[in-house]
Amino acid sequence: MFKKLFALAAALALFGCGGGGGGGGSSSTSTPTPPAPLTNFVAVSVDAGPTGVTTGPNAYTQSNVVFASVTICAPGSTTNCQTIDHIQIDTGSVGLRIFGSVINSSLLSALPLQTDTSNNPVGECYQYVDGFVFGSVRSTDMTIGGETVKSMPFQVLADSGQFATAPSTCTGGGGSEITTVNAFGSNGIIGIGTTATDCGSFCASGGESAAIYYDCPNAGCSSIIARASNASPPFQQLPNPVAAMSVDNNGSILVLPSIPANGETSLAGTLYFGIGTQTNNGLGSATIYTVTTSAAQNGPGLLNALYKGQTLPNSFLDSGSSIYFFEDTTLTLCPSNQALGFYCPASTLTLAPVVEGLNGKSFTDTFSLFNALSVFNANPNFSVIPGLGANPNIIFPSTAYQGSYDFGIPFFYGKSVYTAIENRSAGGTLGPYVAF
Repeated sequence: MFKKLFALAAALALFGCGGGGGGGGSSSTSTPTPPAPLTNFVAVSVDAGPTGVTTGPNAYTQSNVVFASVTICAPGSTTNCQTIDHIQIDTGSVGLRIFGSVINSSLLSALPLQTDTSNNPVGECYQYVDGFVFGSVRSTDMTIGGETVKSMPFQVLADSGQFATAPSTCTGGGGSEITTVNAFGSNGIIGIGTTATDCGSFCASGGESAAIYYDCPNAGCSSIIARASNASPPFQQLPNPVAAMSVDNNGSILVLPSIPANGETSLAGTLYFGIGTQTNNGLGSATIYTVTTSAAQNGPGLLNALYKGQTLPNSFLDSGSSIYFFEDTTLTLCPSNQALGFYCPASTLTLAPVVEGLNGKSFTDTFSLFNALSVFNANPNFSVIPGLGANPNIIFPSTAYQGSYDFGIPFFYGKSVYTAIENRSAGGTLGPYVAF
């Protein structure tokens, strides 16, 4: 079973001090002040999801999604705050994004809109594999676990006013706009991937990547604008919240316990901030697998996967993916009207893709691939399900997903997975890398 890591209690040391003069003496004891307890972590869970998912006419049970709670406050306030549950933990993206519908109106109105050089509010488009989100960029004092970032930019998803309609250059990236908690599967997402900001040098010159920033006068958002890539004040782009922390800011560790072969209803784990910065976040015996930087042609955070004689150079570890995504035309697919794109082998198969870092280090990930429909029908209320796979090119036909193997959350079960941020020393090694 998984064991939480806590600060070690300091042993009580007794010592004497001698007093001289007149042949007399005295002794005393004192107790050293124990170190402050460590707070560089937050509890995470895999469960059925937020109220917007589990209730209503389109209710369903979320599966294989890691959640944490995040507290946001109006900048400088200690009272106008709200703790928002079921924020998805995503090692495959960068930035904090929360649906405006779950933020109290009094708090939302007190969160300052970021403005550009024309003094117009700033909006952002962000592309995911299965669609895109759009909304305003605002500032908040964010706290997660024991870590706080002041006046941090974040995105309010599906915001109103001039942000109600996404620009055409945002919608042209493929997929549909995701505008509800039910469609997204969480109240928001906190991206803690391998880069310090969500767009880096691309947006610093007014370019486009997964993130695009817009000038948003009252008439609406249309013009793409440049935003600086600072991961500390003065912020412009959405930073990686871990990179923006004052300490413990070189990466993170997602620790999830092992699970039964047939899954379970829920589980609890821990997300640690920092790598090698405290007594509870050392690398230990973990092996480092280096990944691509933000300067790479196909983007950051990529490594090789070796699968059935193929080398797949655009592969990645992603806590934001609920299953294994990979293309294998020899595997039987589920009926498209029941589980589009999922694999439904006649009997359980043993697969063994290899994770290979750019440094040549490799790991064979041996797992059982189950018949997805059989699993769904046997345990419809389970939120923790191992051994599911799907062909991404069937589920996401508008998205180029070639040469890749997506090691989603089932890969993370039973491991401590490290994500080190680019150009930051983490445990003695310069990021970016993943380790486990």
